[in-house]
Amino acid sequence: MNWIESAISAVSPRWAAKRERARLEAYQNQKLLQIVNQGYGDHGASRSKKSMKAWNPSAGDAEADIHENLEALRPRARDLFMGGALSNGALKTLRTNVIGTGLRLKPSFDADFLRLSEEDAKKLKRQIEREFALWAESKDCDAAGMHNFYELQQLAFLSKMMSGDVFALLPLLPRKHALYDLRVRILEADRCSNPRNLDVSKYGRISNGVEVDKDGMVSAYWFSDKHPGSYNLKPMKWQRVEVVGKESGRRNVLHLMEAERPEQRRGVPILAPVIESLKQLERYTEAELMAAVISGMFTVFIESETDDPDEFAVPPTDNPTGEPIPTSDDELRLGNGAVQILRPGEKVNIANPGRPNAQFDPFVTSILRQVGASLEVPYELLLKHFTASYSASRAALLEAWKMFRMRRAWMAWDFCQPIYEEWFAEAVIKGRIDAPGFFDDPIIFKAYTQAEWHGPSQGQLDPVKEANAAVIRVENGFSTRQREAAELTGTEYESNVRQLAYEKDLREQYGLTVDKNIAEGGEEENAEEDQT
Repeated sequence: MNWIESAISAVSPRWAAKRERARLEAYQNQKLLQIVNQGYGDHGASRSKKSMKAWNPSAGDAEADIHENLEALRPRARDLFMGGALSNGALKTLRTNVIGTGLRLKPSFDADFLRLSEEDAKKLKRQIEREFALWAESKDCDAAGMHNFYELQQLAFLSKMMSGDVFALLPLLPRKHALYDLRVRILEADRCSNPRNLDVSKYGRISNGVEVDKDGMVSAYWFSDKHPGSYNLKPMKWQRVEVVGKESGRRNVLHLMEAERPEQRRGVPILAPVIESLKQLERYTEAELMAAVISGMFTVFIESETDDPDEFAVPPTDNPTGEPIPTSDDELRLGNGAVQILRPGEKVNIANPGRPNAQFDPFVTSILRQVGASLEVPYELLLKHFTASYSASRAALLEAWKMFRMRRAWMAWDFCQPIYEEWFAEAVIKGRIDAPGFFDDPIIFKAYTQAEWHGPSQGQLDPVKEANAAVIRVENGFSTRQREAAELTGTEYESNVRQLAYEKDLREQYGLTVDKNIAEGGEEENAEEDQT
């Protein structure tokens, strides 16, 4: 105890005792922190470092962290898509590369298990393709009658990315002149919500319109009869739709979403992690644009010492750029070549914005690299700006296509394949497709409905190198001609061979044959170019 503590103890022993207890508590807390701050406690979980003391986020479940915030995330993500060039372009880039003109069906049923001969398998394959095209390429497949199946894929995927999730109902709606009754009805994410003023005690737990049973399995969805933001003032009503029909066993609802947390029932907009960055970048861009516009204007201000407003009167003509002329003496406007009259004693001070800003493009580029990292879209592809070398551009495209293929596979599994299975069942019931034992055994059902879904090809930066690489993969058994045809040109190998055979016969019929020496000379010339 130093002399200060001794003096305090002599004057006020109680106060001195409190100071001693505080000192002991501080010492004990310090020792406790030294014990607790071990492992991650010294790093990411530290509560003693100054940089980490103010960072104490609460730990919530998917309901608290995700579901409770969707009402704010969805409108903001949609607003960015409607008004932000970068956000709009990012989502459209995803849609174009993942879906493009649509994922196309390629039946791949198990012919060996079904004991089909090669001829029977070819016949069944062509029959399935014809019948499915009859349904998929018609707008009758859409419950609203506006889109064909491939356009519905684009709509569903874009809505899923923008809102976080989207729903597809599969009702059977007979229509005049329509051969098939299966329809696809796309519902926006907001339509699935908890019902109000309705006794739901006899149902399972409902969270954001998703009903789960006691085992945590999704059993039904609750859909409102209108969008919550609709101008229709009629009271909302909800309808409960079971995921799988109890009697029919058919699937009634498809829920397209990407889960990032266990027990998560609703999806998150893909722009959610970068909403703030994109909005601030949009504001910054608008400010720079306005500053550049003002900087580019040339306005003449006339200051007069007389009270006569007509001394420097100008003819009532429009400004060169179409800017309207002020309607009163109190209104001043900038414009290209505009002339403004000031009152006696009035002066104009114009701040020079110093535009264009040389740091604008590097700053925007830096932010967009971070945005691209979150969206898994390389900066070059995000802005369609390829200025790097061939190797760097190809590496960026390959990295992007890893994500595109993943999302394409999800779209095929969650949307295309379930709808195809429902259509196939109806085609068998109506006798349009002959599939013995289709409803007798689930494994036979699976064998008949196996399919592959191919989208538009990736495209090539150097077609010659890409084609040569495909030849090498096929020759060494790393790939097949069928897969390479689908990935390189988005075509089907069997159809290509059939068309080539027809063209060969047609050329021979009219005597159009290629001189062998010319062909060999061309090959030698190409070889010499490769060596140089």
